[in-house]
Amino acid sequence: MVLPQLAGRAELNMASMDPKLEEFLSDAPVFLQPWWLEAVAPGRWDYVTVRKGNEIAAVLPYSFKKRLGWTFIESPANTPYLGPWLRTTTAKQAHRLSEEKELYSSLIESLPPHAHFHQNFHPQVTNWLPFYWKGFSQQTIYTYRLADTSDLDAIWEGMRENIRRNIRKARKTLTVESNDDFSTVLALHRMTWKRQGGEFACSDEEMFRIFKACRKHGAGKLLVAKDAENRAHCAAYFIWDRTALYYYFCGSDPSLRNSGANALIIWEGIRLAAGLGKIFDFEGSVQEPIERFFRAFGACQVPFFALTRTKSLPAVALREVFRRLRAVRK
Repeated sequence: MVLPQLAGRAELNMASMDPKLEEFLSDAPVFLQPWWLEAVAPGRWDYVTVRKGNEIAAVLPYSFKKRLGWTFIESPANTPYLGPWLRTTTAKQAHRLSEEKELYSSLIESLPPHAHFHQNFHPQVTNWLPFYWKGFSQQTIYTYRLADTSDLDAIWEGMRENIRRNIRKARKTLTVESNDDFSTVLALHRMTWKRQGGEFACSDEEMFRIFKACRKHGAGKLLVAKDAENRAHCAAYFIWDRTALYYYFCGSDPSLRNSGANALIIWEGIRLAAGLGKIFDFEGSVQEPIERFFRAFGACQVPFFALTRTKSLPAVALREVFRRLRAVRK
């Protein structure tokens, strides 16, 4: 089966985007914004929309890849959350759920032809039943969040003692600065992967696109923990939207792991979230040691959903072959 070619939003000219769509997305998470999608999937993204009269009622952003005629709709690389975004409503609960079902169903039916769909929905999406009724399957994943960062003393007291001890230890020898040297966090991140026996699959070009896009839109900050010899122990890149700040990208020098820099960097990120009046989102991890570390900061476990629908098993098998080939080349 050969599916029709899809035109990416960049090919359609971002400047021509409907102003109503931009306004509708103004409160949406950063990962749903057109500039983010262009950074992570240049020329390979778009939205399906549902309108009520002249007004937009719901959107579903997506990116796509073509493999030997098969179309795969999926979350772009380096995008932790995606999923639908609905208009704000003050309707009663029963009416709200009815409207969600209607809008989600319309979004699903508006998707272009595809062999396979996979997205991690943003934690704000709590109702996936309309997708289940349309043949989607779901896996629950967890992130950790500090929903209220206004009281830093309370957060400090809620952390495990070993985390507080590491932060106090790091403060004695390290200083945390903000700069635009994104190559530092990239180098440290690759060191972290190497220590764990793997290799980071994304190119520097891909990651710098994200950094430059966030800088252009005032949505990110790089923090680096250094010692008196100007050695970078740990660095992290935080990004944010109107409601949350995300612990997005980090790395540390394996030879300097005992300095407590990792805990200090996260604490400074929490303080940044507090200054901006935002939720702090650790973005979670399925790796047990990382999950244990995040949990030690006293954050609450928050579920989010990975939605999948397969229409062609041969196409999915082909996708897995390409994924493994890419891993070998890396």
